[in-house]
Amino acid sequence: MEQKPRILTGMRPTGPLHLGHYVGALENWITLQEKYACYFLIADYQALGDYSDDIPRIRQSVIDVTLDWLAVGLNPNDHKFVIQSYIPEHAELAMLLGTLVTLPRLHRNPTLKGEMDQQKASDITVAFYTYPVSQVADILLPKAHLVPVGEDQMPHIELTREVARKFNRTYEDIFPEPKGLVGRIPRLVGIDGQAKMSKSLDNAIYLSDDKETVNQKVRRMFTDPTRLRATDPGHVENNPVFMYHDAFNTDHAQLEDLKTRYRAGRVGDVEVKNILAEHLNNFLDPIREKRHYYEKNPSLVRDALLQGTNHAKILAEETMREVRESMGIKQYV
Repeated sequence: MEQKPRILTGMRPTGPLHLGHYVGALENWITLQEKYACYFLIADYQALGDYSDDIPRIRQSVIDVTLDWLAVGLNPNDHKFVIQSYIPEHAELAMLLGTLVTLPRLHRNPTLKGEMDQQKASDITVAFYTYPVSQVADILLPKAHLVPVGEDQMPHIELTREVARKFNRTYEDIFPEPKGLVGRIPRLVGIDGQAKMSKSLDNAIYLSDDKETVNQKVRRMFTDPTRLRATDPGHVENNPVFMYHDAFNTDHAQLEDLKTRYRAGRVGDVEVKNILAEHLNNFLDPIREKRHYYEKNPSLVRDALLQGTNHAKILAEETMREVRESMGIKQYV
């Protein structure tokens, strides 16, 4: 039987997942389960860059992320949920591949540069600075062929491809050059209109939010700032409420009618938001139900993590044996 091509994708455990995670990643992952052997990585090593002083938060977030994955329909029986820190080969490969990446190359990574610009130089750790190399190792360790990512992660995929080529050229041809795949909606803005959802900004709607919480968050969403009254013609483009409608309103005729009336000043923000909240809650209801089931059955969550991690550990050991042999790293005495 021919082996399916592999996917490696994952998330840092920094809290529960939100709608931006769903449209930017999870939706893609669910579809790709049918054609690929999937390794879903919980990158807790990388979360240390954000919360090294709050390990209990990372521990709880590992569970929260797993619950959200199970709730949206990721299948741990056919695919692997993997805890990064349980497989030390991730760190070993990152160390070895770091010898192939120069500082100027890291500086050309726009995602890393943007994140560094948001921090004080004195607060930037070496681990944070080199996390792109850690991501390269995460992808190459299971020899992934495809990496579904958010739009802002594509520079990391290009770095991964470069490192794979350099390793194969320098030593032996071991690693495939993985391709990146961006989701249906590359980026969903926060409810405050900010470019990205963030727990620290309190601008996200979470997959685990209850109905009333969703209603409250939708009511305070930003709309068209130029529109002072419901009778004023409004802008649909770059309007956060309509961005969410485009992502989650499956009644296309209703949505087109709302857009037409909004542009003409014949519908108010309250009605538009109420309809959006209804669609979001309809979407989230089955996710909430499944999440509640797994919360009541924690042994299923634990089994999903341990079984997937144990399988990935075997694959990681095989890859590292090949890497060490190709690099000539053997026992010296």
